Amino acid sequence: MALVTEQRLKADAGLLLAAFIWGTAFVPQRMIGLQGSVHFFNGARFLLAAVLLWAVVLRFRLPLQKSFWQMAAMAGFLLFSGSALQQAGLKTTTAGNAGFITSLYTVFVPLLLFLFWRERPYPLTALAVALAVVGAYLLSTGGGAFHPRAGDWLEILGAVCWAGHVVLLGRFATRFEPIPFAVAQFIIAGLLSILTGFWVEPLTTVLSGLFALTVLYTGVLSVGVAYTLQVWGQRYAPPTDAALILSLESVFAALSGWLVLNERLVFWQIAGCIMILMAVLLSQSGSFFPAKDGLK
Repeated sequence: MALVTEQRLKADAGLLLAAFIWGTAFVPQRMIGLQGSVHFFNGARFLLAAVLLWAVVLRFRLPLQKSFWQMAAMAGFLLFSGSALQQAGLKTTTAGNAGFITSLYTVFVPLLLFLFWRERPYPLTALAVALAVVGAYLLSTGGGAFHPRAGDWLEILGAVCWAGHVVLLGRFATRFEPIPFAVAQFIIAGLLSILTGFWVEPLTTVLSGLFALTVLYTGVLSVGVAYTLQVWGQRYAPPTDAALILSLESVFAALSGWLVLNERLVFWQIAGCIMILMAVLLSQSGSFFPAKDGLK
């Protein structure tokens, strides 16, 4: 029992570090997003991380499992979709907004578990969803008329993809070695991003020093370190618990936007942020109460 507890604490610490890295990375991602780069940026950082981790696989002779490619392809597609939507959204929304709206995936996780695995959510989940919707409204409008920015809607769609990724890893991560699986999903996500980039983006978006520096920073930390920590951490932490810890990236994103980009939130936007955080906590609170009448 002590070993399990110690391993779980290490997993939680790894997930917390991943949340910190992702949250602070919203700042450079916002900066490169303003230059118009989405798919080439994502493709470059995913493939860079894949190369770096492949070196680890070779160095330590980690076992490769042919059976994981189907799951890795699904995980890679979700990474590609979520990253593309998130990066595209950062063109027209703030780093803080993107971070908080992305945190909605913690509400979507129990919903996906019910839809695809018939794991019934707790009754509080419906209240959490309603609270999160109101919070997202206040965050997007500042309490005024409903005129959401395109970037906010893209971030919400991205949150659904992130939820799918968390659920997928939570259900299947224990079957595979974390680093080889991470390499496989990065290759899939990177290739999809590069191919899409050639279709919809001009090559001129990659011709800048900022692009290279941002790819280096996010490729090594956000992708290579943080996503690998997620794969490893979810071997020991249930999906809902992992989602709660990872949702803290929204807090780190808001703090980073305030400290580095001088982004400000009005009162109603701050209230919206608080409501989203409350929804995140509420959606997970059922884990602490016993089920009744056979319901989870």
